[in-house]
Amino acid sequence: MHTQPATPADEQLQQFYAALTERFGPQHWWPARTRLEIILGAILTQNTAWRNAARAIKSLRAAGLLKWRELRKASPAELEDAVRPAGFYRQKARAIRNFLDWLERVHGGSLHKAFAIPPGELRRQLLEIKGLGPETADAILLYAGRRPFFVADAYTRRILSRHGLLPDRSSYDEAQRFLHEHLPQDQSLFNDFHALLVVTGKEHCRRRAPKCDGCPLERYLPQGRPLGWQESDSSRRPRAAALAVEVETA
Repeated sequence: MHTQPATPADEQLQQFYAALTERFGPQHWWPARTRLEIILGAILTQNTAWRNAARAIKSLRAAGLLKWRELRKASPAELEDAVRPAGFYRQKARAIRNFLDWLERVHGGSLHKAFAIPPGELRRQLLEIKGLGPETADAILLYAGRRPFFVADAYTRRILSRHGLLPDRSSYDEAQRFLHEHLPQDQSLFNDFHALLVVTGKEHCRRRAPKCDGCPLERYLPQGRPLGWQESDSSRRPRAAALAVEVETA
């Protein structure tokens, strides 16, 4: 918990969380059966919609590759074929293989040993694995390792910037630092809050055509509309800014 008096940003984030929870309820993320599925899902959802990553997980399950031993034995061609539904399948298959090689080399193939080291050191190690960026590493830490690292993805940055809590074009690290400074360091809170922001981003705070009417966060918009948008005669158009780090179809 915070040791200093709450700031307006602290209070607004808590209001956001309460409003989203009231509307959407607990999200029970990550949608996976095992820690291995969480890690694979975090890699496979890069640059694609979650439904495509889920299709790849289903393909891996059908191929018998959702067990550590079988996954390690899979050939590059077998792994590429299984993850093809997620797109960028060669790169993602290599990232999975790089993760497996790192786990075996550095931690004797044990996730338990990996997650037992200090979280900051583990994050540093994950970021050294080719094919894993900050969002993927933090998803692994938060959802598989239950470590308090907020996944400051495109949805999160878009919602916070449109509500005036972050500058437009804020980087991933800037957004995460803001959230870590203004929220209690609570893994369960980070887990559910991130999931709620994703739901809100998909249903309301879309990149090109935000549906503010009926959004649980509508009443918190500066002057009643998203920042960074201007009205035209027929539609709202964004300023030229690419906030997304993933391909979205919503």
